[in-house]
Amino acid sequence: MNKLTFTFLSLLFVCIHSLQAQSVDEILDNYFENTGGKAQWESLQGIKMMAKVNQMGMEIPIEIVQLKSGKQMTVINFQGQQMKQGVFDGEVLWNINMMTQKAEKSDQETTDNVKREVKGEFPDPFLNYKEKGYTAELLGTEEMDGAECFKIKLTKKPLIIDGKEVENVSFYFFDTENYVPLVIHSEIKSGQFKGQISEIKMSDYQEVGGLYFPFSMVQGVKDQEGQTISLDEIILNPEIDPAAFAFPEDTDSDSK
Repeated sequence: MNKLTFTFLSLLFVCIHSLQAQSVDEILDNYFENTGGKAQWESLQGIKMMAKVNQMGMEIPIEIVQLKSGKQMTVINFQGQQMKQGVFDGEVLWNINMMTQKAEKSDQETTDNVKREVKGEFPDPFLNYKEKGYTAELLGTEEMDGAECFKIKLTKKPLIIDGKEVENVSFYFFDTENYVPLVIHSEIKSGQFKGQISEIKMSDYQEVGGLYFPFSMVQGVKDQEGQTISLDEIILNPEIDPAAFAFPEDTDSDSK
């Protein structure tokens, strides 16, 4: 290959890559513009969602809290009891054991992975994604549940699984008409469903305080029946007592 041909091909590759990057950013710009504008998303300090989960024919009320600081928790209200799951105070990740009703800390690797991800996820992983060290790549279009979608590959910081770094990739399917995500796919890295594809489907976008959120979600494993989460209300910038995230030290707690 002569030098001129090599130079031409190099420039062609750079141009194609640049056009693709612009296409991704154009899609994301439309997404944020259509759902309230980047400035308003950036000013968001927290979200509290009141929802119901359909479990074996029963509707179980849950509350989900996510704060810009990285603190988060899910509260399940079941048979008159409150059970906290996925509680993170910025340093400690813990849950209430469903069987013993005692608080238990998560293992260090799981906690460290949450630390790696949590701030980048709020309020949206695509918001200022380059500043977070993430990359986004447009893979073309694909039909999902009858809707034509842009398929975008989002690569975030690696996770640590069994002491080794593994890639942290998700595939988002954005509706080509409204520029909102309808489906998210990601590989499950550990546990019972390791190696299978996690699937989240989102619909029924509604406006709350000038921002748009999906009020219906179905979560599960791809090609299997998922669990439906229906939102009743979303509160923006809620006032949450910091003590609500604190691990109750007076319980028999630490995970082995």
